[in-house]
Amino acid sequence: MSKIAIITDSNSGITQKQGEELGIFVVPMPFMINGEDFFEDINLTQSQFYEKLAEDASVSTSQPTPDSLMTLWDKVLKDYEQIIYIPMSSGLSSSCQNAYMLAQEEYEGKVFVIDNQRISVTQRQSALDALEMANAGLTSEEIKKKLLDTKLDSSIYIMLDTLHYLKKGGRITPAAAAIGTLLRLKPVLQIQGEKLDAFAKARTSAQGKSIMINAIKADIENRFGGMEAGDFWIAGAYTNNLSAATEWKKEVEEAFPGHQMRMDPLSLSVGCHIGPGALAVTVTRKLHF
Repeated sequence: MSKIAIITDSNSGITQKQGEELGIFVVPMPFMINGEDFFEDINLTQSQFYEKLAEDASVSTSQPTPDSLMTLWDKVLKDYEQIIYIPMSSGLSSSCQNAYMLAQEEYEGKVFVIDNQRISVTQRQSALDALEMANAGLTSEEIKKKLLDTKLDSSIYIMLDTLHYLKKGGRITPAAAAIGTLLRLKPVLQIQGEKLDAFAKARTSAQGKSIMINAIKADIENRFGGMEAGDFWIAGAYTNNLSAATEWKKEVEEAFPGHQMRMDPLSLSVGCHIGPGALAVTVTRKLHF
């Protein structure tokens, strides 16, 4: 029997197929769309999701049920002794806290829920780091401590293409959305730790991109103490605009020579709040153990 299994959720951007290839189990995140249940990458693709958004469907995020988690955990524990479970940040969903309580009550010593406040491509990196540590022989307790000790060693910056979905979700007022649309503002949001917050307002996409690149450079120099060139990961993400994402990837790689940037779709749990056309860039300190 293998010792430690790594489980994350689809907010990490890891698809079911990629999970099988990597050796990581992926919990599909549930959505309610026009009163019907869907599960990310099971019966809901990225393109289908944005088609429904464009139709102004009623879309709401949900969380894995206790039964669905227990079913997966029980199945995995038939082949593994312990589980490291890395869900999306507790600051963005209650699914993490619910999983933690379930693990404490029913799976103590077997399931370790890690709230290291990651989402999307930074959450994906945490799952990969956990897998590498497990393969290197670290214990579940050691993996948990390492992931928690380094939980703030990442930043995400996201430039929105539209204010419609922030208004629809009640995150900004209709008046603010109207003014922003009139002025053609491109809001830049940030995720550092628990929450999705406003960071800056750009008048053009070019200005927004420059703001994000400079923010990453400032984090490397100031928040992370001037890391060496090979000591951090640069990654990107986007919502439903691959051609713009491909161009963005080139621009970021030019700004950070020597770094081959990974580009993935943003998780649908984030995409439903910000809409299509968004571009993001992240920096994460490489984990050493």
